[in-house]
Amino acid sequence: MEKRTEIGEIGGEFGLINRIASKVQIYHPETLTGIGDDAAVLAENQELTVVTTDLLLEGIHFDLSYTPIRHLGYKAVAINISDIAAMNAIPKQITVSVALSNRFSVEAIDDLYEGIRAACENYQVDLVGGDTSASRSGLVISITAIGSVSKDKIVRRNTAQKGDIICSTGDLGGAFIGLQHLEREKSVFLANPDMQPQLEGKDYVVSRQLRPEARMDVIHDLRAAGVVPTSMIDISDGLAPELIHICKDSGVGAVIFEDKMPIHDQTFLAATELNFSPMTAALNGGEDYELLFTVKQEDYDKVKNISDLNFIGYIDAEVGKVRMKMKSETVVDITAPGL
Repeated sequence: MEKRTEIGEIGGEFGLINRIASKVQIYHPETLTGIGDDAAVLAENQELTVVTTDLLLEGIHFDLSYTPIRHLGYKAVAINISDIAAMNAIPKQITVSVALSNRFSVEAIDDLYEGIRAACENYQVDLVGGDTSASRSGLVISITAIGSVSKDKIVRRNTAQKGDIICSTGDLGGAFIGLQHLEREKSVFLANPDMQPQLEGKDYVVSRQLRPEARMDVIHDLRAAGVVPTSMIDISDGLAPELIHICKDSGVGAVIFEDKMPIHDQTFLAATELNFSPMTAALNGGEDYELLFTVKQEDYDKVKNISDLNFIGYIDAEVGKVRMKMKSETVVDITAPGL
């Protein structure tokens, strides 16, 4: 049986902090002081600093009955990096705060931070601090990400313009469909613990849910192409609400095309198996963490060869109104719950 080490055996909270700090690597010269002081010290520069925070609560944002804790650590970082990417910024540092109940061993915490460190290495960000606390029940993770961007490259969601091309990265709906399959298999297991999970052929959608990637690759590709999007947002809540946000904030409207919607074949098949509309999953499913942005028409030739980029519609003057042109040539309004 694998050894379980209690947190008290390594010196409690401070021992845990030292253990985490001893395995952290610093990648940027701007990071003057990392874990170990009251606050991180970052060198000043001439660029803008962008900061974002996400809070993840067990039982609300994740379920450890089917989420590997190492994947959770990676995902917690990736979703924050996605917010930095959506500002066209480069992530530099993160802080990580966790609240833990006594059911979590040191080994479990090590696994969580292994995922966090893997994400730090992938996105080249420095883990510079955070906090640890006791929790009466469950796991809480709060991550703050800090990035930088020059004034001439920062992109907001309220600056889309009539005539702009609407672009999205990757494919949509997979994370939501992956979650539905995981929840279904959990229900089956609870009803009959002898049943084994039936996830064959669902590896793609399950990975989209458990270990998403922030699309920093596209940010770097846009910079290499010399293109600054006119507006941008990350797709955390589904394409529909994110596009509605851009349109309302920018005082414009949008038209997207059904036949241009990027839905992976496995997402389509897995959704069909659940009797769920793949298009609904793509529009309102959420947690894909792809990027939705607009570019000027004259920049099309510069971005058309960027890998994994889809051109799905255009911006028009119908303020706050988002519509989809169907394959049948009919046009339907796109809405999102709560907006």
